[in-house]
Amino acid sequence: MRTLGILGGLGPMATAYFLQLLTQMSDARTDQEHMEILLYSKPSIPDRTDYITGKSEISPVEDMVMAGKKLREMGADILAIPCITAHFFHQELERRIGFPIIHAIEETAFYLEEEKVSRAGILATDGTIQSGLFQKALKQRGICPMIPDAESQKGIMEIIYQEIKAGKEVNMPLFYQIAENLFDQGAEVILLACTELSLIKRDHSLPAGCLDVMEVLARKAVQSCNRVREEYARLIVRG
Repeated sequence: MRTLGILGGLGPMATAYFLQLLTQMSDARTDQEHMEILLYSKPSIPDRTDYITGKSEISPVEDMVMAGKKLREMGADILAIPCITAHFFHQELERRIGFPIIHAIEETAFYLEEEKVSRAGILATDGTIQSGLFQKALKQRGICPMIPDAESQKGIMEIIYQEIKAGKEVNMPLFYQIAENLFDQGAEVILLACTELSLIKRDHSLPAGCLDVMEVLARKAVQSCNRVREEYARLIVRG
């Protein structure tokens, strides 16, 4: 059984939920059958979206490399980063840290292809949207990516930063409206493509057709180190 390293704290509550998902998804009957996990939670890492969008000149890369190397030294065999925006730096991080990092975006695109999805809406940070990482990965699998309009994207950023990260109540009517707009435009699946948005799925009912990217990441992490429970074979919310 391989040891999973988690570069966490981006943000802290999403990391805590990621650990919960790993435990829930593992096909383990005793404590001893669960996977070995090493966690380095480093919330002081500079904001990824601010750097990608040019609002900050402080790169988060050096801190992430340091944390990743520490996890490797402690015995991790593979790394997961429960922050989708951080995947912008995936190639550099994997090269400099020196061991495999699960790519949540590519895994999601692969899963959607398996599910024969042709159009997917993306709810994510400005950094993830502007990077084009999801758009590129989806197009490579023959899937049409759809992003919110400017006003809806502003609403998603408010939900992520002013509400979820701040520990406040989520404006669920706004979230439902933004998701419904993408469904109305032809999206077959709506991606919760920010690990903060994963907390909405944890705490609220979501419309059929939503897919939590952090669940995709968690399932791949468990598959890489252990066995996945059968009930997690399908991840898209069903009606």
